Amino acid sequence: MKFGSRAAEESIGCYLAHSIKHNGLSFSKGHQLTAEDVNQLIAAGFADVTVAQVEDTDLHEDEAAALLANHACGDAVSASTPFTGRANLYATHSGVLQVDADKVTEANLIDPAITFACLPPFTEVREGRMLATAKIIPLAVDQKLAKEAAEKISAAISVAAYSPKSVAVISTTLPHLKETTITKSLRVLQERLDIAESTISADLRVPHDEAALINVLNTEQVRDADLVVVFGASAVVDQGDVIPAAIQAAGGELIHFGMPVDPGNLLVLGDLNGTPVIGAPGCARSPQENGFDWVLQRLLADISVTRRDIMSMGVGGLLKEIHSRPQPRDHPLSEDPDKTVCSGVLLAAGNSSRMGQHNKLLALIDGKPVVRHVAEHALASDLSELIVVTGAMASKVEEALSGLPIRFRHNADFDEGISSSIKKGIEGVAEQSNSALILLGDMPFISTEDINTLLKSRSVTQDQLIGVSTTQGKRGNPVLWDRAFFEDLLCLRGDIGGKPIIQQNPSVVYTVEVGEAARRDLDDPEALHSAGGILGKHSEKP
Repeated sequence: MKFGSRAAEESIGCYLAHSIKHNGLSFSKGHQLTAEDVNQLIAAGFADVTVAQVEDTDLHEDEAAALLANHACGDAVSASTPFTGRANLYATHSGVLQVDADKVTEANLIDPAITFACLPPFTEVREGRMLATAKIIPLAVDQKLAKEAAEKISAAISVAAYSPKSVAVISTTLPHLKETTITKSLRVLQERLDIAESTISADLRVPHDEAALINVLNTEQVRDADLVVVFGASAVVDQGDVIPAAIQAAGGELIHFGMPVDPGNLLVLGDLNGTPVIGAPGCARSPQENGFDWVLQRLLADISVTRRDIMSMGVGGLLKEIHSRPQPRDHPLSEDPDKTVCSGVLLAAGNSSRMGQHNKLLALIDGKPVVRHVAEHALASDLSELIVVTGAMASKVEEALSGLPIRFRHNADFDEGISSSIKKGIEGVAEQSNSALILLGDMPFISTEDINTLLKSRSVTQDQLIGVSTTQGKRGNPVLWDRAFFEDLLCLRGDIGGKPIIQQNPSVVYTVEVGEAARRDLDDPEALHSAGGILGKHSEKP
């Protein structure tokens, strides 16, 4: 490839090294110049342009990216159409990512022009998630080098697909352990199993002693299961403790106790007549990511877990401060990647705890419920649809929005925090949408114009993928999320919004100054009163 400045009249067939925008002319980086293009450039006063000339021994960046990506695809993986020298790999099934790290490294060592990045090995992935990206740095690369890299990386990326499994759950009990704790543990476990289309086939309760646990481990319900999970009423502190001892006494094998993952240190892994048995650490009762997830996910994908596997999990095993795991730029590119098709997700599920006996969303401003103001502004914008997530007082909220062309999604777990409502809304986004705007139901002063500005500013090619409303530079709401970050939003837990994802991805964040409205919510009676809000029977909680 020849690169440099040359006379405009000699640049026909070459590729622009930089974008040109001048007096109505607009050519993007990488555009192949035609004779007509060159005439327009000359007429506009461009005597010289910086271009790349692809030679016979070269591959264009898109061809090279496609070659690398297609060769890297293993089981349950497909490659996207290349764009601007980049081709992404996606999971065709939900499961656990498997990476041949040596192959990836060998391919990256061929030449600096050829790069390949992927998620960490053993990452849990949903169908459609981006797994890796092949990126060619210059506009063209020597075809021999591209072919060599493709050979090195052959089938390096694959997904061990999940298959449905039956899971027997044994909960040991002690007087201090509440029934609600066991119920929550089962619900959280089922949520973990949902992605693998697996189910809890048996819910068994026994006292927390070795003899009782041995007996239940030998029941038909346990023998018929594909996997056994034991939630102990008391933490395991030694290999001779109740759970590991019972597994062995029941005729099973203790594979390992303890793991270098925090949370998750006190996990027990055993085998009972070919069926894996996990003694769950206490943190497994929480939906937050922990070492239990790492073992469970592999077993659901039929990946064996050995003593050495567990003892090798220490690097990256400190999870205490991790709320989500943002992924690199991910966008299934269309003919016009910057065309925004955005779904609105209006969060209206909260219990208005700071409002006492009233629901702030039902307060009236100018004779209209607060939440209806938000919905009407959103519907008047360029959003492709509006999804409203309800929770507390769902029927009253739906009544306040009656007659509007919206879709409702009820969040029965709204009391678990805002992340549960975000998850419910994102799960309902239309397949054709490439982004979602998350709006709060108590922010009626966000205008239709504010929303449209956020939508228009999104740009895949300019790496503007997370749009944040601001007030004098301070972050507020609403926030636009490119589909590349949907998976990360789905991984949020508890009363945590998208702030951690924004903080960890500054390179793709753009801001839109919307004034006071971006930070003006109606969280308490004083704020509502100052906004002209009126409380009454219409807003009273039941």
